[in-house]
Amino acid sequence: METTKKIIIAIDGHSSTGKSTVAKELAEHLNYTYIDTGAMYRSVSLFALEQGFIKDDTINKELLLKNLNKISIDFTKNTETGRVETFLNSKNVEKKIRSLEVSSYVSHIASISEVRKLLVLQQQIMGQQKGIVMDGRDIGTVVFPDADLKLFMTASSEVRATRRYEELISNGEKVSYKEVLQNVEERDYIDSNREDSPLVRAHDAYLIDNSKLSRSQQFKVILNLVEKATKA
Repeated sequence: METTKKIIIAIDGHSSTGKSTVAKELAEHLNYTYIDTGAMYRSVSLFALEQGFIKDDTINKELLLKNLNKISIDFTKNTETGRVETFLNSKNVEKKIRSLEVSSYVSHIASISEVRKLLVLQQQIMGQQKGIVMDGRDIGTVVFPDADLKLFMTASSEVRATRRYEELISNGEKVSYKEVLQNVEERDYIDSNREDSPLVRAHDAYLIDNSKLSRSQQFKVILNLVEKATKA
């Protein structure tokens, strides 16, 4: 008789491909722990903005690194919505870290080796017990190169910008589609060309192009892959 085992599911890919959405759905369906690594880098970016370490589009790397020990990031499930929300130094920052302003700096912050080293260590500690779904840019290549199941998600930049634009508008932000598309393309370039842990598809990662897939279609495809990976 086949049984299932607890595994690590690593989801990487470009920005605005719905990595976090599908990761949350999987975690809930499997009763796994969901860890949003992108939210961790966004939280560091928000911290830098609020502390004045970013001025005139320039990041004061020296000041940021001196204050990294003052950053505490936690994930707590909202009992009313059932969603996991991000807390920075005990404050709920889930909405703040999704702003276009934070998005404009997160890839730059994530390219700082010292920041990546600190957060990767925290992520690896979180995954020691398995039974987790983690999404980001380097989960299957750096954080968990031996993950039981690796997915790499992508979609055209135009499709992703449209999704992101609609999300921001629904959250009350005043942005233009052109601004969002530019941000998506800029993040793609920075993520894929940084020296430390660039965004690349792991050789053993399944490619999920959801340009023309509905959420339900995508979830069905991924769930089939999960079921194969969990059979012991």
